[in-house]
Amino acid sequence: MNLEGLEMIVVLVIIVAFVKALEHMGLLEDTDEDKVEDELEMTTVCYRPEGLEQLEAQTNFTKKELQVLYRGFKNECPSGAVNEETFKQIYAQFFPHGDASMYAHYLFNAFDTAQNGSVKFEDFVMALSILLRGTVHEKLRWTFNLYDINKDGYINKEEMMDIVKAIYDMMGKYTYPVLKDDAPRQHVEVFFQKMDKNKDGVVTLDEFIESCQEDDNIMRSLQLFENVM
Repeated sequence: MNLEGLEMIVVLVIIVAFVKALEHMGLLEDTDEDKVEDELEMTTVCYRPEGLEQLEAQTNFTKKELQVLYRGFKNECPSGAVNEETFKQIYAQFFPHGDASMYAHYLFNAFDTAQNGSVKFEDFVMALSILLRGTVHEKLRWTFNLYDINKDGYINKEEMMDIVKAIYDMMGKYTYPVLKDDAPRQHVEVFFQKMDKNKDGVVTLDEFIESCQEDDNIMRSLQLFENVM
């Protein structure tokens, strides 16, 4: 696989993993509306999500879609929240030939916006809403936040290397057996040649968005799953 192909995967794998999670948790299946609404409004779990109307106003999902999403989320996470270990276990099932633990760690941190060690239903649907139905700028801003590991507003080469290595590890040697050991570093160098417009050694949000919008592969990848639900 060439570097341009992997660059598309760097964005795509986020959305693909979400789709796999939806299918695994049964979230794409229809269910009884009244039963789900009763569970959402009346269930006594460790954490109770916000009302449907508020979430409907904050996301790009309908009330019906939120009901279906909550049913699947509650089935997988009866406590109402997901911790990092559970996140890693879920992703390990999707990528059995690789090690998804580091990628799951970075993705969990991107979900855990409050940085309190748990992802609640609201966190889940807010991120899902952006990745599946958000604007181009919203999707790219979310992806930038994933790469910006230390949350200082910049992507440096060390952060990008950590993310790319995590993606290679997740996909596994059985999926990409011909990749050379220095392939992640080559990708990072290409990434910075393209994205670091002023050559100061870091990529800002504006540089990231501008460069992604100039890449037809990345732009196409952001549209692939808009109609998944």
